[in-house]
Amino acid sequence: MSEFKVDVYQNEYLPQGAAEVNAIVSVTSTGGGTARSASGPAAEVIIVDCSGSMDYPGTKLAAAKRATAAAIDTLRDGVAFAVVAGTDLAELVYPRKFGMVPAGPETRAAAKRAVNRLRADRGTAMGEWLLLASRLFATRGDALRHAILLTDGKNVHETAGKLDRILRQVSGQFVCDCRGVGTDWEVKELRKISEALLGSVDIVAEPQDLEADFRAMTAAAMGKEVADVALRLWTPEGARVKFVKQVEPSLVDLTGRRTESVPRSGDYPTGSWGAESRDYHVNVEVEPAGIGDKMLAARASMVVPATGEVLGKGQVIAIWTDDTELSTRISPEVAHYTGQAELAGAIEEGLAAQKAGDIERATAKLGRAVALAHSSGHEDTAKLLAKVVEVVDPARGTIRLKRAVSAVDAMTLESRSQVTKRVGRATEEGH
Repeated sequence: MSEFKVDVYQNEYLPQGAAEVNAIVSVTSTGGGTARSASGPAAEVIIVDCSGSMDYPGTKLAAAKRATAAAIDTLRDGVAFAVVAGTDLAELVYPRKFGMVPAGPETRAAAKRAVNRLRADRGTAMGEWLLLASRLFATRGDALRHAILLTDGKNVHETAGKLDRILRQVSGQFVCDCRGVGTDWEVKELRKISEALLGSVDIVAEPQDLEADFRAMTAAAMGKEVADVALRLWTPEGARVKFVKQVEPSLVDLTGRRTESVPRSGDYPTGSWGAESRDYHVNVEVEPAGIGDKMLAARASMVVPATGEVLGKGQVIAIWTDDTELSTRISPEVAHYTGQAELAGAIEEGLAAQKAGDIERATAKLGRAVALAHSSGHEDTAKLLAKVVEVVDPARGTIRLKRAVSAVDAMTLESRSQVTKRVGRATEEGH
């Protein structure tokens, strides 16, 4: 069983009259972590886009079939699974009767035969795909529930409003990792799905790379041990949580996902956990107190709401002081992740401006992104930026826009812009 450790990084000292407390809640789960070592009930739904565009070129559907077979082979014995073909409808490919079946030699072979018969036709309605996945998962209520959604195009046969309604309906029921193959899909569309379902989004530019990616996603899902974990924040009388954001390994705003739990407490969903670490930026508004006063501004606990089990906890503290040296000290963890959020925003705004032909704004925003990536040591993002702009001076953020940028490079930068780099820990005291 996984064990949870909660550390809080912050500057506890506030100047007189200050009412805002910022902290990074760092959560580390140990135990499990591999498909072999994890145990307990789990369920997997693999959703394959079978719209007509998957036949252009035909290598996409062929690669998707191989990738699906690789995912099926990666499932632990006994894990319930199903395969869905997505068009403007959602069709259960395997098993033939509604429901899910446990993975084993016979069911894996039968599923791969069914997948091999898939053909590309019709349109795209991703909400319908997710609804069918939800109904399938409902037959396995106690399991760790994970889905893979693969598409090569836009959600053209469903309105944005309908997709939003479906996402609200299925949110919290399963985790979904989304992948776009090629460059004819929309990053914002898949990000909307992945964020609502606490998963990831990424581009697989070349169809032949799908197999390794599906295998890795499935192995990660098989390594999860605890489902439906929430970050529970208790605040004292007169205080309120202004925002909660996952800031590592990727940026996800959880503020609007709060559900009330025990008195003066709210739960923020974090999905399933294996052996891993994640960081959350918590901002709490409190009633200012007197110089020298100390307050518990928030209690952060990792809990399983369904059972009430507390997996780990930490404290966010506020101390008011007239010592400016103490109160003006910036927590390196809070500063780092604030910069990471600014980096993601600069990339998103810069790419949007570039698409719109606003050269001045695109240059300013992408230049700022280059400077932030350089100063934070985010080498992966710096390399992606260098494919989209010509970097003259990374420290100053001096760049020139490239005249020709490949769609793959631009979409890779956009899809990975929310991936963050963890701050180095100077100490282990948690402050």
